[in-house]
Amino acid sequence: MSSLQPCSPVLSAAVAPGLDLRAEILRLKRERRAVILAHNYQDKAIQEIADFVGDSLGLAYRAKETSAEVIVFCGVHFMAETAKIVNPGRVVVLPDKDAGCSLEQSCPAEALQAYLEKHADKDFYVIAYINCSGGVKALSDCICTSGNAVKMVQAAPAGRNILFVPDANLGSWVMEQTGRPMELWQGSCYVHVEFTRDSILRIREQYPEAPVVAHPECPFAVRLLADEVCSTEKMVEYCQNHPSQQFIIATESGMLHRLRRECPGKEFIPGPTEHCACADCRYMKLNTLEKLYRCLRDLEPRVEMPEELRQRAEKPILRMLELSR
Repeated sequence: MSSLQPCSPVLSAAVAPGLDLRAEILRLKRERRAVILAHNYQDKAIQEIADFVGDSLGLAYRAKETSAEVIVFCGVHFMAETAKIVNPGRVVVLPDKDAGCSLEQSCPAEALQAYLEKHADKDFYVIAYINCSGGVKALSDCICTSGNAVKMVQAAPAGRNILFVPDANLGSWVMEQTGRPMELWQGSCYVHVEFTRDSILRIREQYPEAPVVAHPECPFAVRLLADEVCSTEKMVEYCQNHPSQQFIIATESGMLHRLRRECPGKEFIPGPTEHCACADCRYMKLNTLEKLYRCLRDLEPRVEMPEELRQRAEKPILRMLELSR
């Protein structure tokens, strides 16, 4: 399994009062020959200092195209781990070692291994959503993103039983699009399942003309109400091209900042969850400018992975890229 190197004592040292964090981060980035990646769900301050903002796999490959020696991934652990898988010769760090993911946690590699052994007679073709650990990737036949999941399922070998892990909502949506039966691992994103039929109906009453744009990790009832169900990357394109000036966005709140930057003049309304006015991922919000500064200063916490595991985890990613051509 991959691991995070223990933090050195200096990592927990307080940042000097009055330090210009933004200036220091940019200075350290130059000194370290680093590239800063920020997932769409990061806070505004981190998105605005990053070199690239996007989804997890896209960012990993953007880093691969650079000459950076250090990759700082402002996101959650599996994202930094994915960056390490496709950039094995580079140092990969993330600001907070505790930035996890409920989807990754819902499907431990050991549990998936045991399930495949127990049901070996089904000869599963395993398609794993990118939101999983390196150990799960290594057990999979093909990786997918929310943007290409339909295509990856359509490309799966005929006659094979498909096991889709770990997101049951995304898997259900893919079945709706393709008509192809699959067995679904019962994982979910704790943020997206907080969007409900009632919460979307309430916000629609306030903004009756605004299209609802929802991520496929949302529950079926929310997807049914949405005008568009798509990945975060496709949300940008949809909102840029749609004539409406207002949109209700049913995904993690950080996405609204990117939409506002890339679709100036349009209004983006956070889709409320059952309990909150907007959807914040507690893991994504663990990253801060202060932690980003310390991460660059100390090059910790660092993602490490045994080479044999890395190679096995990379194979289904490469298969996805081949099928995407």
